[in-house]
Amino acid sequence: MLYIIATPIGNLDDISPRAISVLSSSDIILAEDTRVTRVLLSKYGIDRLLISYHQHSKVQKINEIISWLKEGKVLSLVSDAGTPGINDPGNFLIQEILKELPDLKIIPIPGPNAAITALSVSGFPADKFVFLGFPPHKKGRQTFFKKIGDIEETVVFYESKRRILKALGELKEFGKVDDPVKPPDGSHGASRSIMVARELTKQFETIYRGTVDEVLEQLNKTKVLGEFVVVIKNKKINKYDTGTTR
Repeated sequence: MLYIIATPIGNLDDISPRAISVLSSSDIILAEDTRVTRVLLSKYGIDRLLISYHQHSKVQKINEIISWLKEGKVLSLVSDAGTPGINDPGNFLIQEILKELPDLKIIPIPGPNAAITALSVSGFPADKFVFLGFPPHKKGRQTFFKKIGDIEETVVFYESKRRILKALGELKEFGKVDDPVKPPDGSHGASRSIMVARELTKQFETIYRGTVDEVLEQLNKTKVLGEFVVVIKNKKINKYDTGTTR
């Protein structure tokens, strides 16, 4: 049996009682970074075998995991933060396991997710949205931001502290999100609003709202640290959305 367990994205108190219970009873816990996960386990007095599994893990490690499952061991997969399989190597592991054990019971233990957490406080339409993960560091980066300009739905992506300012500049230059979205009646439209969330659920959690230029101005007044989620308002104008920036 394999459990896919969501863990806190910052505040360790956000873990669910069910997640604690399952982790406590697992034979083996697979962690992206064992040092990060050990902090969480220590807080809740969980002492189980902790094994690393990450994007650089070799085929031998995957085969070892499959052999444990064949022996009937109960395994739990966690990421450093949030829900495994969402922008991390968990999805590949599940694919490989199902090739060997197509009938294996895989149970999700839901919980925190940075993209959904940011979207929930954005105030932007979320009945349809597109999640794009992290932008490429080099090759394909310009294309990534151009694609955002063509997407009508609300868009969510992650970025690091090292590249957040650059990303917002590229969002404006290539994504054209500051270009007015014209309503069907031909009246003057407004730029697409964005929201940038920093350090969600942590001590220095900060939400920045406005146009790209307005958010850049706010960020340039502070020390850029932490992890970022960027949410861009939907482009489509309909009866539920007047197209106003705020």
